[in-house]
Amino acid sequence: MGEIRLVHADGKVIPVEFQRKHIKRMHLHVKGPEGRVVLSAPLSMPRVVLEAFVVENAAWIEQKRQQLRCLPVKQPHRYLTGETIDLWGERKVLVVHVGCSARGEGFLVRGSKVFLSVPEGLTDTQRVRFVREQYRHTLAARMAELAPSLEQHTGLFVREWRTKDMKTRWGTCNIQARRVWINLQLAAKPPVCLTYVMLHEILHLAERDHNRRFYALMDRYMPEWRQVRQLLETSPGNC
Repeated sequence: MGEIRLVHADGKVIPVEFQRKHIKRMHLHVKGPEGRVVLSAPLSMPRVVLEAFVVENAAWIEQKRQQLRCLPVKQPHRYLTGETIDLWGERKVLVVHVGCSARGEGFLVRGSKVFLSVPEGLTDTQRVRFVREQYRHTLAARMAELAPSLEQHTGLFVREWRTKDMKTRWGTCNIQARRVWINLQLAAKPPVCLTYVMLHEILHLAERDHNRRFYALMDRYMPEWRQVRQLLETSPGNC
């Protein structure tokens, strides 16, 4: 990964991250809410071509960053009764019960509502941490259901599936250890997104790089993966 410094006429500098991949064309992305600019480029593309491409698209970059700045700022969850939360691609209304026994703690989904039972006396920080653990348990349970069928379907077997709250990746695979990490935020996305990410990571056991062979494997095991990837990137929702 490298960086290109885009300098506007007013002297403002915007860093543009660039990543070289097994692709044929360059692609620009502006990611919110901070307006981070990322350029994906073919492996052999000269840096001078990348720089020219960024300059040519300077107006588009600024327009996208301005659009992101105009979006309402999402307030952090406090996980109180009446808040809405996202679970498997659906918006749910939260109903909180305080002072439960240890056995009664956790999520209970009933239609459009999620009943959350929490211990008494939690601070806001502790409540957020507690709810994140409920999301983690929910995600881990769904992963445990999906993993055997994916492994049997592909003939590739993961030694250990884990969850982690990641900022820039939906999943990652340690090929040598045969260990896969899945982003906690997938518990908020439509279920097919989790299947896509788990399949993507497990196929790295057969092909390390994002090259033609890798994408051929994706086409074989999930022909609609491109549409699912688009759904993952555009659907609202976070834990």
